[in-house]
Amino acid sequence: MIAFILLTAAAPPAGPSWWSIISSDNPISLAVLALLVASSLFSWTIVFQKYGRLKKATDENGKFLRTFRKAPDVNVITAACEQYPTAPVVGVFDAGWAEVDRQVRGKGKLTNRTAIERSLQIGISQEISDLETSLNWLATIAAITPFIGLFGTVLGIIDAFQALSSAGSASLRAVGPGIAAALVATAAGLAAAIPAAIFYNYFGASVREIGARLEDFSLEFLNMVERAYEG
Repeated sequence: MIAFILLTAAAPPAGPSWWSIISSDNPISLAVLALLVASSLFSWTIVFQKYGRLKKATDENGKFLRTFRKAPDVNVITAACEQYPTAPVVGVFDAGWAEVDRQVRGKGKLTNRTAIERSLQIGISQEISDLETSLNWLATIAAITPFIGLFGTVLGIIDAFQALSSAGSASLRAVGPGIAAALVATAAGLAAAIPAAIFYNYFGASVREIGARLEDFSLEFLNMVERAYEG
């Protein structure tokens, strides 16, 4: 979207430009450009929201883990859960602790380590799914907007050659402006697709890193409950 704004601002008003399609009376060309602009705006909205969410998740994970590792008892940990409610590790802790609490209240000790491990894995899956929300939209925009732009370009070139046949002139001066204007759709498609692809990969790597931290935390959690109830 930033590239689109810069190209729009830099385009000279006298020649073929983004404005050539915007001011065109071809409804399909207008629809293609409008769809590409909307896709770009939507992808940037996701980017800003997801960046804030992942940054907050990483920061709160670190703060909770420091408290968890230094906590003298479970009461301190549960207080930290209330302090950092959106941290993914808190969701995993809650999932595991619910199973531990159920077993201890029923038998006074841990009776099924496998059930605790399963609860932790379910918590991890839920947190990862939450972090991955909307990433599929970035992948979709990155995949289809170049083709939408190409579609608009093909239609524009067809219009340019039809105008050329009507004018009866085969000079580059006659066909050049129409083709240049048609290529705007391809540029708009790439301007929407490239940032979406970059941030999809960036956020995907961040989610995988957080997932690895959650797996490590599940092992720390198991160690903690075993020391507390089996030691």
